[in-house]
Amino acid sequence: MIAMAIKLDDGGPVFFRQIRVGRNFRPFLLCKFRSMVAGVEQGGLLTFPSDSRLTRVGRWLRRYKLDELPQLFNVLNGDMQLVGARPEVERYVQIFRSEYAVLLQERPGITDPASLAYRREEEIRSASRMEDQYVNETLPAKLKLSLDYQARRTFLTDIGILLKTAFRLIA
Repeated sequence: MIAMAIKLDDGGPVFFRQIRVGRNFRPFLLCKFRSMVAGVEQGGLLTFPSDSRLTRVGRWLRRYKLDELPQLFNVLNGDMQLVGARPEVERYVQIFRSEYAVLLQERPGITDPASLAYRREEEIRSASRMEDQYVNETLPAKLKLSLDYQARRTFLTDIGILLKTAFRLIA
């Protein structure tokens, strides 16, 4: 249904693929349902709520995080796990290499406490200083949450994160 909605919306590709940094700094191809106009990568890595690059269906997919569903294939492929720090692009990993050296001892995940805390991250960004805000404020805060979680992580805390994620999706 999602694939059909994306295709009917603008006729472009259904999936968006991007190289992200995985466990032990190994790159992998992350897959998402496409939520922006095709070929938009050249317009920048970050988005904001009124971003004209978002498609009508894409806005809806992002609101309910349905664009993330294809990452289950990344989990099945062994590139990701359900709970773990979100995978990032090389550019930002290099800026925070020491933090990622700790986090990427494990596979990145679909959700973690930072994902929950910043569920509507794009809504707090200022269009005029998006990257500066992301690099100097948002990403350091997310990394701190992810590092703190990883230091005390257990099977039961992972179950808790999965339940909180599911609840936030339906709430």
